[in-house]
Order: sequence, then C-alpha cells, then structure tokens
Amino acid sequence: MPRYRLDIEYDGTPYAGWQRQDGQPSVQQAIEDAVEAFCGEAVRLRAAGRTDAGVHATGQVAHLDLGRDWPAETVRNALNAHLGMAGHTVCILAAAIAPEDFDARFSATARHYLYRILNRRAPPALERQRAWWVPKPLDAPRMAQAAATLVGRHDFTTFRSAHCQANSPVRTLDRLDVTRAGDLIEIRASARSFLHNQVRSMVGTLKRAGEGAWSAGDVRAALEARDRSRCAGLAPPEGLYLVRVDY
Repeated sequence: MPRYRLDIEYDGTPYAGWQRQDGQPSVQQAIEDAVEAFCGEAVRLRAAGRTDAGVHATGQVAHLDLGRDWPAETVRNALNAHLGMAGHTVCILAAAIAPEDFDARFSATARHYLYRILNRRAPPALERQRAWWVPKPLDAPRMAQAAATLVGRHDFTTFRSAHCQANSPVRTLDRLDVTRAGDLIEIRASARSFLHNQVRSMVGTLKRAGEGAWSAGDVRAALEARDRSRCAGLAPPEGLYLVRVDY
C-alpha cells in the first residue's frame, strides 16, 4: 500500500479549519472527497498542522495511503481536477511517493508561519481576508524588540488557547522576526511545534507593543506570568499562513 506525501496550498476563508468537522466545510474533507472521487477510496489524511478556521496555507503537508500504486503526477493532477470541479479554494502543489514510515505530523522537524498585517488608514480591497487590517500606525522596530523577548525555550502558557490539548506548555521558539515593507508588516515564526493559538496570541501582543501601549519588558512580564489572562489579545485568523514544514 503506497504512501503519498501531498504539499498543499489553500485559502482558508471558506473553511472551518483543516480538520474534518460534522456539518462544516473543512480542507481535510475537501481533499478526502477528491480522493474518493478520483479512485473510489475512503481515506483519512494526516496533516503537519491543524490550521484553524480562516487560516491559510502555502506549504501545508499531509500524507495518505492508497490501495493502488498510482504515479505521483496522476494523483496530483486528478485531485486538483476534482477540487476545481467542486469549487474548492484548495490545490495540491505536489504529490510524491513517501517512505512507509513517513508521517506528515510526527516526522516534521520544524514548522514555519507567516503573519501579515496591513498597516494603513485605508481599508483593504485586494488584501481583504488575506491580512489583518490595522489602521492605527504601528512601530515595527518596537515590535521586533518585543518579539526578541519571546525567542527561546519558555513556558508559553500566556500565549496558548485555554482549549489547547498539548501535554506541556513548554516550547522552543526558534524565530520571531518582524519586518516592514511599505504598509505591510510581516511576522515570521519558526519552531518544531506550536501550541494552539500561539502565533496569533503572540502577534496580538506584539501589536500592542507596536501601538506603544506595551514595552518589551511588558511582553516579557506577560510571558513570565504564565497566565492566559495576561495575553494582550488574539490576532484574527485571516493574516496567518502556514508557509513551510521541514522534515
């Protein structure tokens, strides 16, 4: 039974998230339905990360097992055809035959996220549902200074959802960079794994720093408090992208 790795891109706006959910559209179900339409097999995909409702991906990875040894290009092309006919905003960038012990989730060594903030007075037209519109001016260097206090191995209780199911709140954040190009602020985060809502929680707090309401010391104090109520806010999902997974 061959195992296939799928590299996936999607606009998460119409979906309740990656994970299959009763009565709600999901990216997982869209692809699983496309597989069944293609080869008649009911499969369950395992993904590198379960993105939330409204979150996008340019580099999601999933794997599945099929009963027949199909050429990888045939799998990619057939799935894209069925996804397109069904009107989904999902595409398979690449398909490849993977080793039988490859696991999209547990074989991953790093995950990389991008968060985009459109920082200008005028509301978005082209960037609607693709970035967080913040009309109040933000100080990107101040945000970068605050972000540096979160890099490293810490207890991130302050920056995880109250519904997070991870056994431990301790994570090693390898990267949290803030850059600005014109009206667009980009925040890039990298770690082996993230807690539920961790990136959006950190971005919401960095926004407060960019507004001048919090200093880098305030962000550090919130981290060290290990208290979810100390998080400055949760950034909306539309600015978040899963951009790459390393193996």
